[in-house]
Order: sequence, then structure tokens, then C-alpha cells
Amino acid sequence: MRSSVVRSAAPAVNSIAVRAFNKSSQPSLNFFQKEQLPANTIVRFVPQQTAWIVERMGKFHRILEPGLAILMPFIDKITYVQLLKEAAIEIPSQNAITSDNVSLELDGILYIKIVDAYKASYGVENFRFAISQLAQTTMRSEIGSLTLDLCLKERQLLNQNINKVINEAARDNWGVECLRYEIRDIHPPKNVLEAMHRQVSAERSKRAEILESEGQRQSKINVSEGEKQSIILASEANKLEQINRAQGEAESILLKSEATAEGIRRVAQAIKETPGGESAVSLQVAQEYIKQFGKLAKETNSMIIPSNLGDIGSVMASGLSIYKNLNNDKPN
Repeated sequence: MRSSVVRSAAPAVNSIAVRAFNKSSQPSLNFFQKEQLPANTIVRFVPQQTAWIVERMGKFHRILEPGLAILMPFIDKITYVQLLKEAAIEIPSQNAITSDNVSLELDGILYIKIVDAYKASYGVENFRFAISQLAQTTMRSEIGSLTLDLCLKERQLLNQNINKVINEAARDNWGVECLRYEIRDIHPPKNVLEAMHRQVSAERSKRAEILESEGQRQSKINVSEGEKQSIILASEANKLEQINRAQGEAESILLKSEATAEGIRRVAQAIKETPGGESAVSLQVAQEYIKQFGKLAKETNSMIIPSNLGDIGSVMASGLSIYKNLNNDKPN
């Protein structure tokens, strides 16, 4: 009888040991359980940037500020400890579908800060879990309203929209402010990623061809513009050369005529004012007449000679008569 009792007690002891082992092997805190809270030792020192929620007989009593705090024994209990520092919450990877039916895998980081310790403690069971879930659903909603190109291009706008939606729900109801939300990675499907690479390659090839054609076009324009300017400058130079040559010739003719006129004027003045000037001119005309008449035989084979060539005096008289006739024909 005693042995049977011992045998029946052994399985019970083993089952208790197994339950104890399983209980010790499990985590001490699950996701919704609070962290280990400070005990009421009557005198407590609250750390900086920390808010302790105190309940008195199960009802909210006050929030302990950093520094010295006095608690009533057995009546007061520290039920929540809230850190007032900025904290980062990692948003796990999730799938979202864009408006053009492209499935994306995204993850992000949410930066939050408690602004009201009372609401963070009593407004929601676990504000970190609630904000994480709200960020995921909001991100899916925002991604669903955008195309793939806009999701990749307007990440900053997407972050701002998610941050705004989270603050509308969390700040007033949960006492938590979302400072910023950042999408960390966006992973499109493999086939979409390959298509995007091909698109980028085609776009770069297109830009290279456009730039090359623009370069050739600009080069031809520059060459033609250079040739045009060269022709214009050459014609301008030729024009200026002709103008300068004509001006030079005109000035030369003018100077020659002025010099000739001045010479004739001075000769005429000298003839009139010098005694015996007309006789000297008559003699010079006669000499030139004879000289030129003598050259005729040298320059041509046939010539007409006067009948009285042997009479030199008559020849000179003819030259003088020519000079006198010219003088007589001059207007007074």
C-alpha cells in the first residue's frame, strides 16, 4: 500500500518539475506585460527625463517628477514608468501594393516622444505596439494611393503624410508625439527591378545619343558660323581696301591736279611779271615743236611732213603762231 502511494506520488512530482521547468524557460515578460516596476520604499529618487505614475488604492494619484519623492507605504504604488526621451521604434518589413499594382516590401523607423505621461499610461494598453500597427496600416494606405515612380521619387512627401496621420491619432489620444517617420528600405519585385534597370539603361543611352547629336549639330553650326563670319570679314576687308584705294587715288589725282594748276599758275604769273617772258615762252614752244617733230621719224615709218621743212624759220614761225593763237583764244 505504501509503495503504491509512493509510485502514484512520483508522477505528480515529475509533472510539477516539468511545469516549473517550462515556466522558468519561458520569457519573464511578454509583449503586453509591464517592465519590472520600482518598489515603494517610502523614499524614492526619480531619474531625470522619467515620469513615474503613482496610484493610491488602485486609483491614479499623481505623476512623480525627477528628484526626491515621498510615498505612503502600502497605499501608494508605482504602476507605470514612462521615459520622456526620444525613442526609435523599428517598423517591421511589410508588403504594400501601389496604385499601378506593383507589390513593394518596405520597412521604416519611427521616432516618438511622450508628451503626456498620463495618456501614455492610461490611454492605450501599449502605445509602442499601437503606434507600430498604426504606422504599418498608414504606410499601406499611402502606398496604395501612389504609383511606383512616385513612391520612389516622393519618399519625403510619403514620410510627411505618414507622420501627420500618426500624430492625429497618437498625440491627443495617447499622449505620444511622432517626431518623424523614415522609410528605410523599399524592395520592388525582382522582375520590376530588372525592368527599372533596363529603363535606366535605355534612358541613359537615349541621353547619350541626344547629347552626341546635339554636339554634332552645335559643331556644324559653329563651323558654318565661323565660315560666315570669315566671309563677312573678308568682304568687309575687301570693301575697306577698295574704299581706301579709291580714296588714295582720288587724293592722288586731286593733289596732282592741284600741283599742276599751281605750277601753271606760277608759270603764267612768271611770264606776265617777268620782262621778256613771252619771248622766252615763244622760244621754248618753238624748241618743243622742233623736238617733237624730230621724234616722229623715230617712232613710225610713215609720216607727213610740211612742204617747207627746209625753211627752219618758217617752222619756228609756225610754232610761235600756234602759241599766239592759243593766247588769243583765251577769254579775257
